[in-house]
Amino acid sequence: MKKRASLAFGLVALTGFATPAFAQDAMAVSNAPTFLKDRRYSEGIGVRVGDFELHPGVAGEFGYDSNWLYRTTKTGPNITNGNPVDAWVMRITPSLSLSTLTQQRKEGDTSTAEPPKVAFRSTLAATYRKFFGDAIIRQQDSISALGNLRLDILPQRPFGAAVYGNVERTIQASAQGIPFPATSFNRVDFGGGAELIAIPGGGTLDWRVGYTYAGTRYEETVGTGFNRDTHNIYTRGRWKARPRTAFLFDGTFTIANMPDKERATYAVYDSTPIRARLGVSTLFTPRVSLRAMAGYGGSFNDAKGAFSTVKQFDSIIGQAEMRFYLTANPAAPEDGNVSLALSSLAVGFTRDFSNNLLGGYITNNRGYAQLLYSFAGRLALTLEGGVAGIQYPQALFTSGAVINDGWTDLRLDASLYGEYRFTNTVALMATVRYTQNISNTQLPISPTSTNVFDLNWQRFEGFLGVRWFM
Repeated sequence: MKKRASLAFGLVALTGFATPAFAQDAMAVSNAPTFLKDRRYSEGIGVRVGDFELHPGVAGEFGYDSNWLYRTTKTGPNITNGNPVDAWVMRITPSLSLSTLTQQRKEGDTSTAEPPKVAFRSTLAATYRKFFGDAIIRQQDSISALGNLRLDILPQRPFGAAVYGNVERTIQASAQGIPFPATSFNRVDFGGGAELIAIPGGGTLDWRVGYTYAGTRYEETVGTGFNRDTHNIYTRGRWKARPRTAFLFDGTFTIANMPDKERATYAVYDSTPIRARLGVSTLFTPRVSLRAMAGYGGSFNDAKGAFSTVKQFDSIIGQAEMRFYLTANPAAPEDGNVSLALSSLAVGFTRDFSNNLLGGYITNNRGYAQLLYSFAGRLALTLEGGVAGIQYPQALFTSGAVINDGWTDLRLDASLYGEYRFTNTVALMATVRYTQNISNTQLPISPTSTNVFDLNWQRFEGFLGVRWFM
């Protein structure tokens, strides 16, 4: 008989990631430092090595975490995840990226040589965390790591292709705080894919078709019931109808398999979700842009037998965002991304669903505001906050007994990342993040137990550090 993960431990896997899940697929969340997630911050002037450029870096941070274990502030004799424990944390993050020469490196080159036939980029990074505090916290020292690569074939040409891959180790303790690795939810996410790219007509049309594989494997027995393999076939396109207006389309067909679902105490499902959206991105004035997309999404969980009454997501999905540029932006926004050199303020709303381990899926309705600010190439800030309603369908034990008939949580989030660059290679950086999950729900940990897992929690993180980068 294979050992099953308890519901109490499983709920930790669902509620305890750095961008706390339920708001998105728990298996896809990274707890890497902010500057590693955003290339606008991560790379500096670089070092040229032949036809390549090298970007080494190292960061040291010290800060405070009010609730590393994601415990609830509520107390009671039957609450299994009470009494938050705070911690002081030191983070050391070395990183290295390698790429073919970028456009910035080629500035000033007056040659008419055609672009390279192959463009390459890869990144390696690791983060060591040292904890200071109570005994239960001092046992949480850990190392996370990531690596990725992308190879573009015939870039900047009418027809090309790309292949890519990634691997990441994410650290996640259990709410019980039992020493690693006994009940941790440390996991390795890995994957890769390829796409065909068509950009005829000088960029008027940009169309891509591709396939990606993503796998997740938990390192300890308590998490193996949540292992997953995901296959995605996708397409996305952009057609510039006018100089400052583009029509957008994206669609995905996914096959998500849970190969070890029999090890879970509560029901998890294979699924074949689909998504399709149409939209527009337009620049009304040199300072105001709008991006709007809407379409259909369906979860299509493979829930049979005792689980045949499980609800499916079958509804509208979409996004609407208005962005105001603090300085005039002459270019049409193409993919919703904004250069850090362009300071801007945005407000928006998203409605989407995602696979989730408890109930099969969640629905996320989130309003948000974002400020990107850059000054004189020295100061850079990203400030974002949001309020989301996270809706859960009925959740079941593997016996078919009902855990909960469905509920809605309120998720509050606010984050600030900023850095001041003293030179082209040295920066002072600060990270502040607050997240809170407000819920009236307490889930039983087994069909026969009176003990419950309370879904309320709040977490504050604050870090100050220095980064050297090239």
